[in-house]
Amino acid sequence: MAKTTENLPEQRDYFAEVYEIVRLVPVGRVTTYGAIARYLSLRAGARMVGWAMSASHGQLDVPAQRVVNSSGILSGKNFFGHPMRMQELLEAEGVAIQDDRVVDFKTRLWDPSTELAV
Repeated sequence: MAKTTENLPEQRDYFAEVYEIVRLVPVGRVTTYGAIARYLSLRAGARMVGWAMSASHGQLDVPAQRVVNSSGILSGKNFFGHPMRMQELLEAEGVAIQDDRVVDFKTRLWDPSTELAV
C-alpha cells in the first residue's frame, strides 16, 4: 500500500519560526529562550529555541546576541566564536553588560507574547 500525506498535519519549521521572532527583537532590547518558546507554543520549550539559536550562527540576519536566559545571563556566549563577542555585540547596541548579565534586564526585556499581542 502506498503512503499518502493528504491527511497528515503540516510540518512546522521550528527553527524558521524562532528566527522570525528573533529578527523582530528591537536593537537595544533582549528576549529569552523561554519567552520565544511560550509565544510559539513549542513542545520542547526553551531547549528547542536554544538549539535553533546554536544553529543560527553564521546567519547574519539573525541577531542571536539578543537572546539570553530567563535571568538575563549571556548563556549562549560560547557559540559566538569568542567568549566576549556576544557582549560586544550587545554593548554596540547600547545594552550594558556586567558579569555576563544584562544590566536593567527587566526594562530591556522584549516579550513577544506582550509586544506582538493582537
